[in-house]
Amino acid sequence: MTVGAARLAATAGAVVAVLGLVAAPAAATGGGVKWSACPPEVSAPRGTGCARLAVPLDYADPSGKQLDLLLSAAGSLDAPEVLVVNPGGPGESGIGTPKQVVASMSPELRDRYLVVAFDPRGVGASSPVDCGDTSALLPAPMPPDDPADAGQEQARVKPARTIADTCVRRAGDLVRHITTQDAARDLDRIRAALGKDRLDYLGYSYGTKLGATYATMFPERAGKMVLDSVVDPTVGGYQQGFEQDPALQHRAEQFFAWVAQHDATYHLGATGAHVSQYWRGLRGDLTAKPVEGKVGGAELDNMLASTMYTDTSWPTLASAVSRYHAGEPGGLTAAAAQLAQSGVDGPQLAYNCADDKWPADWATWHADTTRAAAKAPLFAWLNTWFSAPCAFWRAPTAPPLKIGSGKVPPLLLVQAKDDPATPLTGAQRMQQAIRGSRMVLSEGGNHGQFLFDGNSCVDQPVTQYLLTGKLPAADVRCAASPAPDA
Repeated sequence: MTVGAARLAATAGAVVAVLGLVAAPAAATGGGVKWSACPPEVSAPRGTGCARLAVPLDYADPSGKQLDLLLSAAGSLDAPEVLVVNPGGPGESGIGTPKQVVASMSPELRDRYLVVAFDPRGVGASSPVDCGDTSALLPAPMPPDDPADAGQEQARVKPARTIADTCVRRAGDLVRHITTQDAARDLDRIRAALGKDRLDYLGYSYGTKLGATYATMFPERAGKMVLDSVVDPTVGGYQQGFEQDPALQHRAEQFFAWVAQHDATYHLGATGAHVSQYWRGLRGDLTAKPVEGKVGGAELDNMLASTMYTDTSWPTLASAVSRYHAGEPGGLTAAAAQLAQSGVDGPQLAYNCADDKWPADWATWHADTTRAAAKAPLFAWLNTWFSAPCAFWRAPTAPPLKIGSGKVPPLLLVQAKDDPATPLTGAQRMQQAIRGSRMVLSEGGNHGQFLFDGNSCVDQPVTQYLLTGKLPAADVRCAASPAPDA
């Protein structure tokens, strides 16, 4: 559940406002944060400033062991207001986010806001959860996502168990305090350090969960808050995965239909059904005979799932498959290699597994995934393997928090109707949970709308809200951005 660096960077242009590291007075954003050059190892974009902020490891013992969070900023320190942004994940580094956001803002927003982001606790340069070298547990090619028998299923269950054990062991005491509620407490420390009475906030994907958690825990300090690509606040991570499955399948069918519309370019089928049939056959072929012994059916599934987040990546995948169809496999191997570099995402697992209780009986996962695969055959097992370590995560989970309980102020929600990662039902339930909230709804399906989908109908009401603090008088409905060319 992340917009991701590639998604954020896709439409970012040249930055106009550049952080003044020396000339601007520190008082512009409160004296608690001292901006300076970013550490070279974080590879921050040019024009980004960084700062460190100490927060308690355990908020039940605020004077005990501390963690250092790395903050980043872009824009002008003379700006009268601060917008804190979270790009999602969980586990996504925020260090490059301010530069990307500032680059896509309207001039009015650039003049109004210094944009600040951070590596949340357990992430990147903020005491990261490190699962070590797990490459031996993730062979290339991976066993097929859809297990043909109990042996194939156990070939995926066993490494999931080992990954969970390794991550928890290596994280030590830290793993007990990597929760969204703790990250929300950190947000409040950031707000205070920036010298602001209220937190103005923009969160994408998982960042919507973090923002809604903050607004529920600290309603009197919640300022202008935009939640884009909204996580369902009524169910835990286990059930959210099963909500994603049919949404991903639906988006894949839209992708197949788009490929068919451009059959003169890709030659994979003249109808969506024909492309879908070709795709199913390709999965089987690659499982039986992986390309270069490395790219099998599981790798193809991973490529398809990643491509569903934004249609700007559709031509790349379609071209790679078309070239394979014509006898040139290089595009598939390159794409698979790029995805494989990420390995196990320890911070993401730590947040996902600790935020909610997950079934500990694998038979439950097997039965639920088998049912889900009947409606989402391309994604149900893939999604289950993504979260499978949570079945074996032996660490305490966060206490339950009902989003919207108490006097939570209304928020602005931004959503795409066919978003595959955070389905529309989640945004609708968030609107019900936080009464008075408004929704800007695009008819499209790209994950991450405001500033990065090039849709002025979406951007305008969100910009006005951030400038004035006034929610739209009613929900806003927008046409989708045009589909990409072949």
